[in-house]
Amino acid sequence: MSKTPSPVAAIPAAASADALAHFEARLTFETDCWDTHDALSKGAGDFVVLDVRGPALYAAGHIPGAILLPHGKITARKMSEWPDDTLFVVYCAGPHCNGANKAAVRLAKLGRPVKELIGGVTGWLDEGLVLAKGEAPSSVAEVEGA
Repeated sequence: MSKTPSPVAAIPAAASADALAHFEARLTFETDCWDTHDALSKGAGDFVVLDVRGPALYAAGHIPGAILLPHGKITARKMSEWPDDTLFVVYCAGPHCNGANKAAVRLAKLGRPVKELIGGVTGWLDEGLVLAKGEAPSSVAEVEGA
């Protein structure tokens, strides 16, 4: 008597070498909320967090230190405010939103290094992390305290 495999086992797992390549590659495209929070809390200056939603959502709650830059406003001119090798971490509302993906596409087309923050605001809150509230700074210089 043969037993039908579960839906999990019905499709065999990838070969270990293929799985390793896949999961290592994912880390080049994504970062998670905890790693981002930990780096920000330790003063990491090797990336910039972009909130790619609109101003009202940003004001209602955003990742502390994030810069408001809606994905539709990501242009070569706007990005020239940062050095070409600046790594950007983009986020939107959460897994139900594709704004971060759209932002990542725009940044990649401009030749900019980019990672998507897995989970966005939803993931941030799920991790028990706190959002900042308030209007966006009017310039990069204001964000950087210049």
